[in-house]
Amino acid sequence: MDEQCTTIVIQRYLDSLGEGTPEESVIHALLDRAVRRLNFLSTKLLVRSYPRLTQPPLNLQTDELLSSVTERLIKALRRARPATVRQFFALANQHIRWELNDLARRLDKEPGLIQLKEDLVSASISSDSCISPTGHRMLAAIDALPENEREVFDLVRVQGLTQPEAAELLGVSVTTIKRRLNQSLRLLAEQLSDLRPDAMNREAN
Repeated sequence: MDEQCTTIVIQRYLDSLGEGTPEESVIHALLDRAVRRLNFLSTKLLVRSYPRLTQPPLNLQTDELLSSVTERLIKALRRARPATVRQFFALANQHIRWELNDLARRLDKEPGLIQLKEDLVSASISSDSCISPTGHRMLAAIDALPENEREVFDLVRVQGLTQPEAAELLGVSVTTIKRRLNQSLRLLAEQLSDLRPDAMNREAN
């Protein structure tokens, strides 16, 4: 019930952004109301896909990440006008990923400090050191997915939400989530087909 109430209130704030209410007060109220979900999404992505950012020398904590993401969203919401709760959290997911990618790039030249989870698609690539060219290619392929497929892939395969959790967040059925996830995996497999182990073995012979 509380989650449903949160969704309703967030939608009201989004509606107000398109009206005559002072922007800054609405933006801050919106982010205050959404902080629990933003914290959940930030924690999922940080722990699942960027665990070594939580280790020395960065020692990144979720509250630090959330603070940076909130600053990004304040700036973004001065320009963007997400019309629905789904669009708002899609924008939030994008900025969470961008913030983590920026932090990873700053440490890219420091061997052994960054571990990006690169097993999102089948590939025999090591992620024990910095983000490899292959890792950047994977990120680019994910970003190039159609919006619906990218959104579901981020939530389920990158951030680790269950399919029912993603369905609830996006306001769609679990069947729709499953279909979009399968489509995203098919598109990524096509774009990154040369990274599959059998393709690598053929090139090596």
